[in-house]
Amino acid sequence: MGCLFAIFAGLFPRLGVLLIWLARPVLFTAAFGGFFLWPLLGIIFLPFTTLMYVLIWTPVVGIGGLGWLWILLALLIDLGGWGSTGYANRNRYPRRRV
Repeated sequence: MGCLFAIFAGLFPRLGVLLIWLARPVLFTAAFGGFFLWPLLGIIFLPFTTLMYVLIWTPVVGIGGLGWLWILLALLIDLGGWGSTGYANRNRYPRRRV
């Protein structure tokens, strides 16, 4: 079941975050300190980073040294998606004809 969730979350990170939020709301709320705006913005703009943050965060320790590496990798994946979308659609802007 865990492998199925990993494949599902890798393909659809927003749905993966939503499933974790519905399945374990206490863990999700504790990871963000009870503030609902950060996870909501994370789901909209940085879904892989939000998913990785929730999966790595532990109640007592928080996030350790190697955990930040995984979060940085997820951030690079999210930013790469934004950058590739902008690069692929660069000819749609009126003054940006190549």
